[in-house]
Amino acid sequence: MKANIGISEANSKAVALILNQLISDEQVLFAKTRNYHWNIESPSFMELHKFYEGQYTELAETIDEIAERVRKIGHFAEGRLKDYLKLANLEEGEYTNDQKTQLKNLLDDHETIIRGIRGHISKVEDDHHDIGTADFLTGVLKQHEQWAWMIRAYLK
Repeated sequence: MKANIGISEANSKAVALILNQLISDEQVLFAKTRNYHWNIESPSFMELHKFYEGQYTELAETIDEIAERVRKIGHFAEGRLKDYLKLANLEEGEYTNDQKTQLKNLLDDHETIIRGIRGHISKVEDDHHDIGTADFLTGVLKQHEQWAWMIRAYLK
């Protein structure tokens, strides 16, 4: 049954695509963060091992919330790895166990997501008339800004 929530089918479909692209980027970032958690080698091993675990745990919650938002507006959330890789703006990247490289890669990814979300908020609200998703995206933006700030502190 389609959602009858005051958003046209065309607009909700466009918003669902934006959200599914975001899920895809979040999934790539989740996998990269988990990979770094497993493979970090550093004098700060235990601290970063726990830091990465906290980040990927929070990312998993964010991914779930985005998928649920897609469902709330009446569409299916992407759930296959091959679809994530097609839709994602982020790249998986090469393996590295170097602390600075890992942190820089994660910071770049968070900032890419931040810029993408920032660009979508007004489009979702103004062009697609979905203030609920615009508000939701603002919350996701704030979370990525928090994570980026924390990673930046490690890179000083």
